[in-house]
Amino acid sequence: MAYDAEAPSDIPFGPEDTPWQKTFGDLRLVGGVPFGTPPSTDPREAYIRVPEVPFAKVQLPPGGLDFRQYTEAEALFRAHVDTQTHNFVGYQITSNGLDYRRLSHYLDRHLNNLGDPYQSGSYMLNSKVLERSVLDYFASLWHAKWPHDPRDPESYWGYVLTMGSSEGNLYGLWNARDYLSGRRLRAATHGNRSTGYEQAVPSADQSPHAYHPVAFFSEDTHYSVTKAVRALAVDTFHTLGSTRYPHENPLRPGAPWPTAVPSTEDGAIDLEQLAVLVRFFARRGHPVLVSLNYGSTFKGAYDDVAAVAETVREICAEYGLDRRIVPGGPGGEEDTDERSGYWLHVDGALGAGFVPYLEMARNAGMVEEAPPVFDFRLADLHSLTMSGHKWYGTPWPCGVFMTRTGLQMTPPSPSEYIGAADTTFAGSRNGFSALLMWDYLARHSYDDQIRLATDCEQLAGYAHERLLDLQDRLGRDLWVARSPLSLAVRLRRPSTEIVQRYSLASETVDVDGEPRAYVHLYAVRHLTRALLDDIIADLSRPDAFPGDS
Repeated sequence: MAYDAEAPSDIPFGPEDTPWQKTFGDLRLVGGVPFGTPPSTDPREAYIRVPEVPFAKVQLPPGGLDFRQYTEAEALFRAHVDTQTHNFVGYQITSNGLDYRRLSHYLDRHLNNLGDPYQSGSYMLNSKVLERSVLDYFASLWHAKWPHDPRDPESYWGYVLTMGSSEGNLYGLWNARDYLSGRRLRAATHGNRSTGYEQAVPSADQSPHAYHPVAFFSEDTHYSVTKAVRALAVDTFHTLGSTRYPHENPLRPGAPWPTAVPSTEDGAIDLEQLAVLVRFFARRGHPVLVSLNYGSTFKGAYDDVAAVAETVREICAEYGLDRRIVPGGPGGEEDTDERSGYWLHVDGALGAGFVPYLEMARNAGMVEEAPPVFDFRLADLHSLTMSGHKWYGTPWPCGVFMTRTGLQMTPPSPSEYIGAADTTFAGSRNGFSALLMWDYLARHSYDDQIRLATDCEQLAGYAHERLLDLQDRLGRDLWVARSPLSLAVRLRRPSTEIVQRYSLASETVDVDGEPRAYVHLYAVRHLTRALLDDIIADLSRPDAFPGDS
């Protein structure tokens, strides 16, 4: 759209309140009139205001900002970020003390880890040599077989994510969908140009639903999984049950199907109710896709992955879904391969980074407990993801996805242009993230991480005790709770001022039919006892908890 001469011409814009139409230099005029579209209304009134950063100061006029304007704008934003960083306690993010300045040299370089981490390809400006080292580190930490070997189906395969675990969840469920749908695995096409992206067709002796997977996840699951199944057109037990079996909800006959598997009060998936739901669909021949949480987003709860794996495997075995013969093996359509009819994915956004060190601390006698096993020690685990910015701490979201080499799906199209198989989700991937994770792991030993994990777990316990004491002093039920070994402590939602000051995440939870508005705080390494004391002081004020809800 070109310049609109009828648009308002007096809307103030930029740090000097100059109308947008008058902010062009001579060389930026096209045909004597400004190029582009002017604002139709005042953007300062259209957006949510950030009090510390007046929007006028950071607006970008076509003529740019001069040195003074830029310096003032950047100083305002820096002060805002520094204040929020100091007070940031409501999300499972390590946001302070990251110390990556030594890597500033690479900010003037372009690092793109295009395509598969184990193939350099023709795009050599990458950090894949560091990425492979990072992936080996996590393969060892998560008890996978390493190093990666494309000829060994039991060795691990993975990559460093451009986004956080949301990308890992999307990729894991994509891989699960193709695996359970009978699409050809990468091992079947490795070394040739065929992609083999066809879906298997049920044979005469199979259920008509044999390649129609159904997804299960708990009500405490991160919303990225809901987005993923929608984007991938994977039916959940709710959608399939509501459309095909609307009056057959096995949990409550005649009632509507729940949107997710119920959770326990602590936030872990309810194993008994999951088993009932899985059995309903396995009996009808549907392959089963289960996404589990290891450090759930709000309550920080850990699903018992081993118990779920055993339960799902036994149910699937009853209906012939534990081992299935799928057409399209290494020899082509007339060949076959054997696969399970279920897939277990673990979203370990925080827990997969934190818990291994807590387990080491338990083994060293530094703590009494650790959450249950979640990793590749379990033969039934198919895929796992972790966010690098949560436990370890990076300036932007990143993470790791990992599966076994023999479970890799086939890329949907060849990628000769880049000289490497495009086996990842993003294609072009941020090579700086692999550098950041390599740098952090190089500078922090297992011993460092064990001590940090111990300190954070104990700090979460201290925060829980302080909030219980506050509850007693106020004589009011603040709904203070902490799931076992969680780094999150939750409580009644305080005033908006306190929520914004400390970036407290809110969630409304149904408790015995009553909606309760909660917030939580996370005991990651930048939460100090001094900052916690400040929070307690603010929560002690008479106006800290307005209203009764």
